[in-house]
Amino acid sequence: VQLQASGGGLVQAGDSLRLSCVASGFNLDFSSLGWFRQAPGKEREGVASIRSSNGVAMYADSVKGRFTISRDNAKTTIYLHMNSLKPEDTAAYYCAATRRPYRGGYALLLADEYDYWGQGTLVTVSS
Repeated sequence: VQLQASGGGLVQAGDSLRLSCVASGFNLDFSSLGWFRQAPGKEREGVASIRSSNGVAMYADSVKGRFTISRDNAKTTIYLHMNSLKPEDTAAYYCAATRRPYRGGYALLLADEYDYWGQGTLVTVSS
């Protein structure tokens, strides 16, 4: 399984950006997919997740109302639509996938729940 993230770049505060993550390989029957980010000197944090069975999405409080996670019909590509970007959104963004069953609560925003990771795509938001 490979996850390929793309779409990062340098933008100004208030701008929008869309990240994409394409999954390829065998057995792409994931239970959930997610986006994480890691800023320099900080721990990786969960940003958004989406469950494959019902499309239910979950967001970190810091991005709620500004970011939207979505997927294509084939469920092999997920997107992160980021609006009203702030300088504090600057980070390397990673997509991840898991086949584990959903454990409830905000579990899908925890990095330990995921077994497959893409490389990061850098988002830089200038003030």
